[in-house]
Amino acid sequence: MIILGIDPGYGRMGWAVVRNGRTLELIAAGCIETTSDLAHAKRLSQIAIEVRELLETHRPDRVVIEQLLFTKNQTTGIAVAEARGVVLAVAGAFNTDVVEVGPMQVKQAVTGYGHADKRQVQEMVARLLNLKKAPTPDDAADACAIAIAGSHR
Repeated sequence: MIILGIDPGYGRMGWAVVRNGRTLELIAAGCIETTSDLAHAKRLSQIAIEVRELLETHRPDRVVIEQLLFTKNQTTGIAVAEARGVVLAVAGAFNTDVVEVGPMQVKQAVTGYGHADKRQVQEMVARLLNLKKAPTPDDAADACAIAIAGSHR
């Protein structure tokens, strides 16, 4: 099974493609980045285009996306929620199975402890994917963890 993990973001959205076979294998990881000089609609459109390219290139069986926590900065939270909605819409257009996971579920799936810190999660991502170190930037490593969590469902 091919899984596309998404760490939702507006300025930077992490993504990772993981194959779940006898072992977990990282196929590719990276970030979709939008710049603040673009209009809001253009930034969301850029996210849609790049997510569509990921789906066309890797043909995942499942898209796993992290649920949002409530944020103190409502403007940022709304923009991230809109970016997340773009991903869900594109995945829906491709008729791809979508799984939503919470941050604690991700930590639990990757480390066995729902309150693990970022360093612990990154160390386990590297181990589970048989890498020397977790992918960078952190958003890509987080997307790997999200994909791993989705492989357990």
